[in-house]
Amino acid sequence: MRCENQYRERGKFFMKKSEIRIRPATEADAEEILNIYAPYVMDTAITFEYDVPTLEDFTGRIHHTLEKYPYLVAVRDGEIIGYAYAGAFYGRAAYDWSAETTIYIKKDCRHSGVGKLLYQALEDALKAQNIINLYACIGYPEVDDEYLTKNSEQFHEHLGYRLIGEFRKCGYKFGRWYHMVWREKMIGEHQEKPEPVKRFKEI
Repeated sequence: MRCENQYRERGKFFMKKSEIRIRPATEADAEEILNIYAPYVMDTAITFEYDVPTLEDFTGRIHHTLEKYPYLVAVRDGEIIGYAYAGAFYGRAAYDWSAETTIYIKKDCRHSGVGKLLYQALEDALKAQNIINLYACIGYPEVDDEYLTKNSEQFHEHLGYRLIGEFRKCGYKFGRWYHMVWREKMIGEHQEKPEPVKRFKEI
């Protein structure tokens, strides 16, 4: 799927593809976004979180992310069908040019191309912030089961993330041990004196 139009409006980042609109999330979106995330917590090992966050906690997570990083939602016919965001790779100043990426798609909208659109928009926003290295931390099964498949890992590989590490049996959920892999993607050049990283609201 190809993005038809990409533009800025009142300093914010947007992307459109036919009827799908990608825009920055707001705290008012928290309940709808949480409704997408909750089944992943309850029914899968895609997230290693055990308990569904409260709406208050989840709203706080969105607020915290938007203080520096993009938090984007995909909207179709007025409904949020997926979201993606970035966060600090590690809390030290030297890591400022690196970020960790996360994406979740409403279950009945997976494999529709919306994930690729979200990640394209996320990468464009992060590049505008002068971030260079992207990292994805992905749950990975020894063998596909009803809680976790290799789909997410394959999705990131397809989008240019290369495998850089694996932690064996580091996550325990639903009475089973799961691996975790790290994938990395470079979206810019490593200059001798890199440009300072901007906050999302500054781009």
